[in-house]
Amino acid sequence: MTTNASYPKHKIKVLLLENIHAKAIDIFDHEGFQIETISEALDEHELIEKVKDIHILGIRSKTQITEKVLRHANKLLCIGTFCIGTNQIALHACAQKGIIVFNAPYSNTRSVVELAVGEMIMLMRNIFTKSQKMHIGKWDKSAKNSVEIRGKKLGIIGYGNIGSQFSVIAEALGMHVYFYDISDKLALGNAHKCKSLEELLSTCDVVSLHVDGRLSNSKLIGEREFKLMKDNVIFMNLSRGHVTDIEALEVAIKSGKVWGCSIDVFPEEPKSNDEEFVSALRNLPNTILTPHIGGSTEEAQANIGDFVATKIQQFINKGDTYGAVNFPEVQLPSFEQSHRLLHIHENVPGILAKINAIYANNNINIQAQYLKTKDDIGYVITDISTDYKTDILNEIKNIDHTIRFRILY
Repeated sequence: MTTNASYPKHKIKVLLLENIHAKAIDIFDHEGFQIETISEALDEHELIEKVKDIHILGIRSKTQITEKVLRHANKLLCIGTFCIGTNQIALHACAQKGIIVFNAPYSNTRSVVELAVGEMIMLMRNIFTKSQKMHIGKWDKSAKNSVEIRGKKLGIIGYGNIGSQFSVIAEALGMHVYFYDISDKLALGNAHKCKSLEELLSTCDVVSLHVDGRLSNSKLIGEREFKLMKDNVIFMNLSRGHVTDIEALEVAIKSGKVWGCSIDVFPEEPKSNDEEFVSALRNLPNTILTPHIGGSTEEAQANIGDFVATKIQQFINKGDTYGAVNFPEVQLPSFEQSHRLLHIHENVPGILAKINAIYANNNINIQAQYLKTKDDIGYVITDISTDYKTDILNEIKNIDHTIRFRILY
């Protein structure tokens, strides 16, 4: 259990890794926090040393927050993943320590979709191959293997924020859109929902992956799936590296089964720009490789920086957890002329009754109170008048099953 009684903002330490946008730095700086930035990801050992005195941690996709790291993060209040995915974080272990995790599920959607559209057109027009020939002096003015996307069948695997927006834009460009998702999703426009992955793979001229990073999606597309695809298919992965079997993809490209390919994410990626990128897909024909830049536009990174930093700011200042990935979501109003007591606990019966009994026994009037639970975590927020004996704070934090207790005023 830890207790912070209105912890001074100038003592709150923020560590931002992996070149998080300056917009986030500005927001934290305006709050008066201590900020340290590091341009690359840290390995487990480096993180363990760094995280001991950190209250707020900001990462992107390469930093792995393991249970071992969390065992040394006793001051950590929240983690901001300045990206969509959170599979790089031990989310349950975070919740068990009362550490809230925020991400940016929408902020880079447009950027990823634009890259997918652009690469799809380049592959269908064979632009990448023709450009390479031009650079070595070969003039190949030919319509061979160059086709319009209009009228072609696009298969989208994963119909979430990115997949569904890709669907809308592709249809506006004249494509016939098919999609498959394990969840029941409403088709937008004239998109056709496939009953199975097999139906989509055997139908479409272009197959594009937009699934999340859950372990069950590992090697979702492998040797069997490539064999099910149409000959001369265009294959694209802008989701997660581990969802494609790279060896099977290499074989499919070399055999001509996959005629054009664009890959933005890889099972193993360099930690920094100084490390060599190694992949079996290097130097393969009509294959566009990009360094995990689907969301790497100025607009997307600024939006992500603003969104995640603001979520963290609202949690630190108000206790607001709306949008949290691993925690009960509570959207709270501002509070005035009161103290706000935040109690995170194991979700067992009777905790709220015990908290309120302490207030009642000490003649403390509750001005507002909020309770939300999620899985095995409970979160109680109580606004009380500023006139009370501080002895009650020890009573509350010593309630059985308390994980973390914090006071705001």
